[in-house]
Amino acid sequence: MTPYEALGGEAKLKQIVARFYAIMDTLPEARGIREMHQQDISIAEKKLFMFLSGWLGGPGLFEEKFGHPRLRARHLPFQIGKSERDQWMICMVQALEDCDVQDPLRSELAYSLLNLADHMRNQGDK
Repeated sequence: MTPYEALGGEAKLKQIVARFYAIMDTLPEARGIREMHQQDISIAEKKLFMFLSGWLGGPGLFEEKFGHPRLRARHLPFQIGKSERDQWMICMVQALEDCDVQDPLRSELAYSLLNLADHMRNQGDK
């Protein structure tokens, strides 16, 4: 079973991504990463859902529409250091918890997502 299937598929992943952006949009501790996004975060929300769908073993929606994710290259215009990585992770871990993703899946996803988020860093420690 893929992580996508273990989560519950499309509906659950959409719920997690929507919750992630709701947290990012309102959590003072995430202000730094919120300011990197456009006022309307709906496009970012759709892209994150599409990326995570394929990354978790579900339909490769992002690649079908945009080609290879090239995540690091796509994020180079943004200054991403430890602080931004940690802000992103705070939002994602909270979204997983709020959407009732249970351990051990929640911990496994958080670990994998931390590695992914750390890979996006393009700035030294702040």
